[in-house]
Amino acid sequence: MNDMAIDYTAVFRGLPGMVALLTPELVYADVNEDFLRATGRRREQVVGRHIFDVFPENPDNPASQGMRNVESSMLRVVATGERDTMALQRYDVEYPDRPGQWEERYWSPVNAPVLGPDGKVVLVMHRVEEVTELIRARGGPQNSRARILEAELYTRARELQELNERLRQAHAREREVALALQEAMLPAHRQVGDHRAAVRYRPAVGALNVCGDWYDVVDLVGGHRLGVSVGDVVGHGLAAAGVMGQLRSALTATSRVAEGPAQALDVLGRYAHVVDGAESATAVTTFVDFDRRTITYSSAGHPPPALVHPDGRVEFLDKATDPPLDARPDPAPRPQATITFTEGATLVLYTDGLIERRHEDIDTGLSRLADTLGRHREADPENLADTVLLELLPPGGATDDTALIIVRL
Repeated sequence: MNDMAIDYTAVFRGLPGMVALLTPELVYADVNEDFLRATGRRREQVVGRHIFDVFPENPDNPASQGMRNVESSMLRVVATGERDTMALQRYDVEYPDRPGQWEERYWSPVNAPVLGPDGKVVLVMHRVEEVTELIRARGGPQNSRARILEAELYTRARELQELNERLRQAHAREREVALALQEAMLPAHRQVGDHRAAVRYRPAVGALNVCGDWYDVVDLVGGHRLGVSVGDVVGHGLAAAGVMGQLRSALTATSRVAEGPAQALDVLGRYAHVVDGAESATAVTTFVDFDRRTITYSSAGHPPPALVHPDGRVEFLDKATDPPLDARPDPAPRPQATITFTEGATLVLYTDGLIERRHEDIDTGLSRLADTLGRHREADPENLADTVLLELLPPGGATDDTALIIVRL
């Protein structure tokens, strides 16, 4: 093997599944054989051409936004150098031999950067999984919204099942795998448009550096909106982390296409029924609309988010609570509630490790949190997050995992 030169061009073109390489200007640099076969195009019709020259939007269907969404994702990859997994997308693809005639397709895309020696993005790798037949087999366009949710969950579940299998095979390297999984599943702090967000994660004392607590921030489709969520899976270590990864990815996917947080948790609850280890898992998700200055929220057995008003008043969002994700044998629609906020308010989501202590009423922990948030309300999110952990967690570490996310509105 050491004496054999590997033809990486041949390897790329032989990759299973649809894969394309594009320049930062979104011009196709190369595509593999499955990409050509699935799209019905020849190499010379694709390579060297801009993405919208090859796959234009359907002018007769203004609702077809698949290619525009892909463009936005790719430009984020170029700007940040970070991988971007997209929600399931509907495309209207023009027949190559019948101009003006379009076919409805459903693709699940992932865009990843290819970095040059200087660390800058030189190519965008675009991988696509085709799920059109699954959509059609499940009821066609008349049920497209529900089928998109189902197909997206199916795609993410299959990817995460593969991840769990690799984790089991890597038992001898458990700690290294745990660190890598934490970094992949729990993103670092980020700037959310004009709004600052801070995240923190603290494993329980004696646990691996990864656990069943998770958080997520996701840009929502339509308007200036943001989804902010936290969740908690029972247990520690790689088994809990695998379940955490499945639930977090599923909620991310459903949030992007759900009508509201209650529907997102409805779908997640149904999914939790088929995930081993998801028993008693909890989650809370909030949809923040910055244009309307509203927060719509729903909770599945999770401690309530806190809204810190600019005047220091702390309000717990507890008007839409429901049992944990897998609590009902027959899932029912979950409640949701909406509250308004003023500019400069702060949204705080957390897991129970932050507030719960043995032999202590939970209201005591909530009061302690409210006091800290009110006194330090003017601190920026990063400093506020550090202060909350310093004042609320025991000096020697907590016996339960803790996740915390703070967004300045």
